[in-house]
Amino acid sequence: MTVCSVLRMGEPLLLAVADEVTAFDTLELHALIQDMEDTMAALDGAGLAAPQIGVSLRVVIFGKEEDRSENLRYPDANSVPYTVLINPKLTFLGHEQEDGLEGCLSVPGLRGIVPRHTHLHYSGFDQYGKWVERTVSDFHARVVQHECDHLDGILYPMRMTDLTTFGYADDIFPDQPLP
Repeated sequence: MTVCSVLRMGEPLLLAVADEVTAFDTLELHALIQDMEDTMAALDGAGLAAPQIGVSLRVVIFGKEEDRSENLRYPDANSVPYTVLINPKLTFLGHEQEDGLEGCLSVPGLRGIVPRHTHLHYSGFDQYGKWVERTVSDFHARVVQHECDHLDGILYPMRMTDLTTFGYADDIFPDQPLP
């Protein structure tokens, strides 16, 4: 098990556009995904992007496997199936957006209210080069948008429209059960 250090806001790599993956089903790609899985599980993340652990590739993982314990950071969230998504493409379905509370392993201890599209279609590949696509909504759509933003050098505070809702979780949202 390899738990990697997560880059924090201010690191230049987090502001860069990640490179496309060109080779699938390689030892290097499998090792990267295993490191991402181990890191996300150890930190109770809802998702993780490769740039967050210092690898500038268009790879995200999100959700949880059925046998994983409940996510402590998002206890009230709907279930999101565990997904490896490489070179993702997002298509927003309609213009409807919803404000929601977000945090990020790269912005530790802070939370904020972020507007996100409520419905979208995503597609890409898994680590074996198999095509993946889903149409999703609500928390699932939020997680996908958040993680894919990392691939374009965007952190959630850059999406916020009201910075009065941005702060340390235990100060600004004391009633939220988020560590």
